[in-house]
Amino acid sequence: MRSARDFIRDLSLQQGFDAVGFAPAQSSAQARADLEEYLRLGHHGDMGWMQSRAVERSNPQALWPQAKSVIVLAMSYAPETDPLLSLENKSGATISVYAKGRDYHDVIKKRLKSIARALVEKFPCDVKVFVDTAPLMEKPLAQAAGLGWQGKHTNLVSRDHGSWLFLAAILTTLDLEPSSSDTDHCGTCQRCLDVCPTKAFPAPYQLDARRCISYLTIEHKGPIPRELRSLMGNRIYGCDDCLAVCPWNKFAVASQQAAFQPREELKAPRLADLAGLNDESFRALFKQSPVKRIGRDRFVRNVLIAIGNAANQDLMENVRPLLNDQASIVRGAAIWAARQLLTNEEFSQLRREHEQNEKDQDAQSEWTDN
Repeated sequence: MRSARDFIRDLSLQQGFDAVGFAPAQSSAQARADLEEYLRLGHHGDMGWMQSRAVERSNPQALWPQAKSVIVLAMSYAPETDPLLSLENKSGATISVYAKGRDYHDVIKKRLKSIARALVEKFPCDVKVFVDTAPLMEKPLAQAAGLGWQGKHTNLVSRDHGSWLFLAAILTTLDLEPSSSDTDHCGTCQRCLDVCPTKAFPAPYQLDARRCISYLTIEHKGPIPRELRSLMGNRIYGCDDCLAVCPWNKFAVASQQAAFQPREELKAPRLADLAGLNDESFRALFKQSPVKRIGRDRFVRNVLIAIGNAANQDLMENVRPLLNDQASIVRGAAIWAARQLLTNEEFSQLRREHEQNEKDQDAQSEWTDN
């Protein structure tokens, strides 16, 4: 009779996962200490949920006391081409690789539930499934389960799949033999640190989310800090720079998962087209996409920052209507974009036309501080 581990491994591979490992349902002392320091320094920024659920995040058994083991699964979403090439097209938008296809949460959770049902039917146990939505430190658990190690960019790195992995976990009351944990193979390499446009890494293995473009374009709800805007280029949702330059990616094979293939309309979208999205057209374009969760206003805010960085005065015609947008974060970003595209004289004229009608303090400051 096959062991529970063999049963889970075979079933996971059948469900399209590329790696599976097993670890005790406990976080290491180092992982807990790293989390405490991360929060103490305020590197989590606006992500208050990390602070409010820190106790559960610090240990899987604080989240579910009955858990004995964690099954950690990984699915590759490695791209076929270099994702950094799109950064050269200043009038086009760069969307993170993982967000060009279907929302991985939906895709993976459905498969996790299938594995969980089969496991419960085969073995007397209880299970809970997680895909990046619960207070669970997947990356340290993945390293403990032998799937890879946390690189200097703080993401998981695999010798087989590079940096392109979605992680998921199943907590179970089964007492499963742990896999051998992986060790660090970064060596002296620090390409991921050097390439970061906003210098979001205070030190190797440390990330200050407040300077991270992924955080700024996805999690951050207010205006983008002015000092970081010009460094964002045309990145409008997420950032792949630190992942893309990892040397271990040379072993990664492009994902064959149909759900993760980039949709044609998101391969090289034009900033001019994206700037004109209203709520309805935004929802239609990003249906079943992770992009949808940030909402139209934050998304257009990001697009306007990219337009300001494009140095293409033709895009000013896409900026003008947004100076009167209902959302203050859109109006504020439109003002900044206009300041980058217009001459001093042209901007002064625009300011005279619009400034007196601006009631929101944040957007008002965009006129006065530019």
